[in-house]
Order: sequence, then C-alpha cells, then structure tokens
Amino acid sequence: MGKPVARLMEVATEQDAKGGKMRNIVFAAAVAAMGSVASAPSVMAQVANDDQTLAIAAILDNNSFDRAQLMIANQMQFWQPVLDTLLVMQPDGKVVPNLATAWSYNDDHSVLTLTLREGVSFTDGTPFDGNAVKANLDYLKKGAGQNGFMAALISEVEVVSPTEVRLHLSEPDPSLIDNLTVVGGAIASPATLGSKDFANNPIGSGPYIYDVSASVPGRQYVYNRNSNYWNKGAFPFERVTITPINDQVARLNALKSGQVDAGLGEARTVADAEANGLVVQRNDVNWLGFIIADREGKITPALADVRVRKALNMAFDKASILKFVELGFGRLSDQIFPTGSSAYVPELDKVYPFDPKAARALLEEAGYGKGFTLVLPELASFASFNPIVEKQLKDIGITVQWEKIAPNATIPELRSGRFPAYVFQFGYQGTWAEYQKFGYPHSAWNTSKVADPQFLKMLDATQHAIGDEQIKGYRDLNRYMVENAFFAPWYRRDTIYLTNKQTAVKLHPTNAVPHIRDFSKAE
Repeated sequence: MGKPVARLMEVATEQDAKGGKMRNIVFAAAVAAMGSVASAPSVMAQVANDDQTLAIAAILDNNSFDRAQLMIANQMQFWQPVLDTLLVMQPDGKVVPNLATAWSYNDDHSVLTLTLREGVSFTDGTPFDGNAVKANLDYLKKGAGQNGFMAALISEVEVVSPTEVRLHLSEPDPSLIDNLTVVGGAIASPATLGSKDFANNPIGSGPYIYDVSASVPGRQYVYNRNSNYWNKGAFPFERVTITPINDQVARLNALKSGQVDAGLGEARTVADAEANGLVVQRNDVNWLGFIIADREGKITPALADVRVRKALNMAFDKASILKFVELGFGRLSDQIFPTGSSAYVPELDKVYPFDPKAARALLEEAGYGKGFTLVLPELASFASFNPIVEKQLKDIGITVQWEKIAPNATIPELRSGRFPAYVFQFGYQGTWAEYQKFGYPHSAWNTSKVADPQFLKMLDATQHAIGDEQIKGYRDLNRYMVENAFFAPWYRRDTIYLTNKQTAVKLHPTNAVPHIRDFSKAE
C-alpha cells in the first residue's frame, strides 16, 4: 500500500531534484483549495432587502432570458420567478401538476397527453393555452440553446384544444417528464419568442414580474409579485432580488450583514457562517473525480484496457482527499449516481479501495509495468488537485504531463476530445439525463465519442422499457459503468447552501441551488 494523503504530511517535504526547492504536497494543495476567508468587500444592492423581499446571492450572472437559451443549475433562479413550468418537481423528487394539471402516456410511451390549466394568462394579456405550449416547445427545439435536447425527441406538438396537447415522440424519452419541470417545460409569452427585446425582458405567467426599471443586469435582478398569479399562496414574498456575487467571501459578508437572505457557501465558509448564526444546509448534487474519457485508447492506448482503468480507480486516496481538501463535506462513492436516483446501487459505493500496490499489479498484468505518460489539462478551477493527482499517479508508475488551459476555455477544451482524462465535477440532472450526458457517441460529455456496443445495446433496451424493467435497466447500466471503469469517481461533493434564520428553504435533488418556489419565511 502507498502512503495516503494523511500520511504524506509526515513525509511531504521533499527535495526537488532540479531546483532544490522544498515543497509540501499536501499543504500546498490544501492551502490552494481552502484559500483565505479573511476579508472581501461587501456588495451593495440596488434594491435594499426587507421583510417582504427574498434576496438571493447568485454565484453566476444570468446568461439570457431568451426562451431557447434558458439554463438550469445556478442560472435557473433568474428565469423561474417569471416563467412558470408545465410540471413541478418537489424537493422529495415527486413530480406534481402546475400549468399542466394532468398527464398520461399511451401504451408504448410514444405520445404524452397534457391537460392544461384553464384561466391563466401571461402578463402581456396573451392567454396560456395549447398554442402557447406548441410555440414554446417548437422554439426550444429549433433554437441553438444548450438545453434544446429537452425537446429533441418531440416530433410534433398536436394542439387538440386550448386545454389539451399531445406530444408525439420520435422515440421514447425517459427524461421528458423531468424535463417539463425545468427548461423543457418553461413557458414564455408566444409574442416574445425570437424577439431580441425580450432576451433582457422576459414575459411569462409566473408568480413574479421582472422589473426592468429597477434591475441592473450584471448587478441585481428585481422581480415584483404578479397579483394575478393563480397560486399566490405558494410564494410568500412580495419581491425577489437576485444579486450575482462570484466571490464566496463577498457572498458570506452579504449574508452576515443582511444584504441577502440566501446563497451558496463552501466548506471553508461553514465555520464562519455557523458562528454568525447562519443556517447551513448540505445537498448531494455534484460528484468529483477523475474522468477517463479515452476508453478506446485513441489518444492514450493504455486506457483501452479495463485493467488500466481499474488501476486508476485504485490509485487515488479518496478518503484523505475528501477529509483534507473538502473538510469532510461529501460522501465517498465509486458510482456517479446519488442515493435518490433509480440507478443507485448501494454496493457500488465501495468497489475500488485505495491500493497502489494492487494498481501497479494491474498495470503489470496489462503490459504497462514500466508505466506510461498521461497528458492532462491544467484547469485553473481544479488546480489545487494537481499535486495530489501527479503524486498519486506517479506512485503507480504513471507520469503526468500537464497542458495549461485558459480559464475561459475550460468547457470547449474538455469537450474538444483532445484530452484522454481530466479532473472535473459534474452535477446530477436525473437518471436518464446522466446516461444521455455520457453514454452515446454523440453525448455532450462523451468527449472521445466512445461507442461501446454492449453499453449502447443496454441503453436502447432501457430507453424502450417501462416501469420496473426500466429501473432494472438503469441499475444494470450503472453496474456496467462501474465494473468497466468508465470513470474514477472520488466522492459526492456536498453543495453548501446558506440562509439567515428568517428564511427557510428546501434543497432540490437535481439542482445546485433551490428552486424559487422552495423558499419560504421561517416560522
């Protein structure tokens, strides 16, 4: 067994053969990851917080209110106050009615029928009806937005009546119901679709109306109650403000001073937050680890051998990384699915122990006893892990060669397929959505376009299955991914969400930040 990260603290001060510099691997990595929480400027809001306002700090700015460009994750909160969705997913994962009051599939799941709520209008006076649903779904499908895939399998939206539509599918879409709770189901006034004017001024039928005059894009977004909303009781605040604050220390300061009521935190802010009376919640949404993209060995031939990929899983001291870098805010797991997913299999959490000696034996068995070189992207947002990755891969005989990547080019570079592997974090968007994300040759995050015939056959069977057979398919696919070492997950990284004591919130199983409807006033 090699030395875990914890024991490296005893021996990490070592001589650099070239420069004679002393370095401490663990402390360097931990300090870089933990950073300083000493001070940062507070953020002054345009519209001040008060008892009738829900003031949220966002870590990213809004991208666009254009219907085709809407985002999930951290940017979903910007459009949710205005654009209501056909369905709603509750914090417990249950999907319930909203603009659509009922839904049902035909026998082979090729047609989904939606019954629409009557008496709803957009704030520009346009009625919400079947034609509005058709216009939105057609626009989303034809647009070039990142989430256009949510409507990709809808071949036709048939308007049966003002209160009924049928979504005809080119093939079954197991994610469709979930997608109708987020971007796939967001409904804007048809008059705004395709208009550049409304990329900065959304018009919907939701609980709030965007206040153009009070908002300053990039600084603060202001939303006032829609007095005509059909379900006002579900939204107790008269006003919502969202202030983008990228710096985590500035977000914490804004929370402590009362300028905002809620916002994302980090492991390193928890002690300070609790000491100042803030409420700390943890959410199991993201997983972090070593992504083995080149499983066909097109770039690095060694990665085509499953024994090599298993060795990579056994090379990392995941428990110590979690303890010392994340302060324990997470959960060890060798699978990419959270406990709430239909694909989750408990025994897959502990498949690959930290065992450098066994990893070396696997490399020897695969014909790589002398090791090989692995070219990895040097990503600014994950740079704190680089010393750990380099040291622990070296311990099993793999030499890392870093290639620096510009911070604003991270996603394009990773998706380019140039790199055989990389350290990264992914969020969870739903069971089938994860297979769509990674499983197919055309999937957005199958960056090397790997086509595993057996896996594709299993995907096809699961896509067309129904009920218990589909759930079995999800779990069999998960087992296949773990047993064939598609990835080397380290742990599920806790998302830390902070609120003051006057604000209650329920975190969401598929999103980094809460949905607007899940905030309330604390009792």
